[in-house]
Amino acid sequence: MKKKTAEGQWWRRLDNTAKIFPVIASEAMSQVFRVSVTLKEPIKPEVLQQALEDILPHIRNFRVRLRRGIFWYYFEENKRVPQVQRESTYPCRYIDPHGNRKFLFRVTYYERRINLEVFHALTDGLGAVNMLKDLTSRYLQLIRGEDGIWREEDDKSPESQVFTVEDSYLENYRDIPRRKYSSRPAYRLEGNYLPLGTGQVLHGYVQVEELKGVCHRHGVSITKYLAAALIWSIWKEYLKGKPWEQPIVLNLPINLRAFFASETMANFFAVTMIGYRFRDPSTSFESLLAKVSSQMDKKTDRKRLEECISYNVSREKKWYLRLIPLVLKRIAVNIVFWLKDKAYTMTLSNVGVIQVDPEDQKDVERFHIMIGVSRRQPMKCTICSFGQEMVITFTSVFSDGHLQRRFFDKLREDGIHVRLEGNEPSWARKRDMYPHIRKILILQKGGEAKASRMVKQVEKTGGQVALGLKGYLNGSKDWKEELRRRFHV
Repeated sequence: MKKKTAEGQWWRRLDNTAKIFPVIASEAMSQVFRVSVTLKEPIKPEVLQQALEDILPHIRNFRVRLRRGIFWYYFEENKRVPQVQRESTYPCRYIDPHGNRKFLFRVTYYERRINLEVFHALTDGLGAVNMLKDLTSRYLQLIRGEDGIWREEDDKSPESQVFTVEDSYLENYRDIPRRKYSSRPAYRLEGNYLPLGTGQVLHGYVQVEELKGVCHRHGVSITKYLAAALIWSIWKEYLKGKPWEQPIVLNLPINLRAFFASETMANFFAVTMIGYRFRDPSTSFESLLAKVSSQMDKKTDRKRLEECISYNVSREKKWYLRLIPLVLKRIAVNIVFWLKDKAYTMTLSNVGVIQVDPEDQKDVERFHIMIGVSRRQPMKCTICSFGQEMVITFTSVFSDGHLQRRFFDKLREDGIHVRLEGNEPSWARKRDMYPHIRKILILQKGGEAKASRMVKQVEKTGGQVALGLKGYLNGSKDWKEELRRRFHV
């Protein structure tokens, strides 16, 4: 729900899931993910900038800045203009809410690729894909010299292009018995870390028809097969195929829109844990696949997902928890997140099939998606497909790539051809799709920038307080509206 401030800016609360991300995000754990599209011609930055400026007024969910209230963070309208930049560093870097013109996303380009990096509080993978598709469509319209649908006088604009940002968690909340979720520690990946701020990216390209053929032989879906292959690879590579007390657990995000008929551009996903404890060294891949398939069938039905929504929203509705100041909530949320973080080995996210408008298909080559990693979450895997090609992407803070190699070798053993491509720290032979970064001092640069901002903010604090008090006294500011905005009452 959006409301107006005294200055005419609208604001809204964060959705149920988004509230955790500003609390836990930092330079060391960015909570940023990237969706990118590769075109068949080099990117023209001035046209990309114009395309971004054309569509942003109609996509309110991205035209916000993050503000800190007494009890929770909230979004406020951002009237600035974001700037497109050439990619010059590692993907999924932290987005400082006080920098980047206070936007929670960034648009970069490199050669033929457009990158959209998003802070997870803003939206989830599907919301970012929709934003990138519109940006790409407008860019290609400008390249072709077409007016498109983004002009103000067009009947399809602006109302039809203002995507809904309702909190679908609250919309679909039901007061039903809630299932408790285990936070029992899972097996954790270890390795030699890359320098802070760097990261290894490895893309594996496979043909969808080949993959479907293998899945058909096993009688399972693509996600089930890839999840089992990843668990199998971790067991073989890290545990050498031996019995182990701790289970190998994958954290699987699930798009809830298909289950609850939502079109929100805000976050609307749930996570489920799929895992296996290897007790028998003779365990076969087929038996593991059967267990994974059975777990996914049980945990991804509507009833279980309703229980998940009920579990998450019920805490937000408790009045005594709502009255706890944000400074204390930050401590509690970080503790809870740390416990849940230990309950899984790594994340596997399948965004599914990405489609574009027919007139744009001839200009689009492929899509990529990746999730930022940290030393607490050292490796993640994402999947998306476009046309007849699927891209499986590993992001990692480890200097080696033996798990990725084992995983793709497993696919090759099953008859699936794989072509690899990556960035400079990866072991892929083809590594020219990302810029070469000779020197990076992320921690130092981030610290200097943050210190400079703090100095500027301290200098302005006294004047801002005086102006604020004057506004309330002369009636130009509504103190009741400010209380509703800050206190969420």
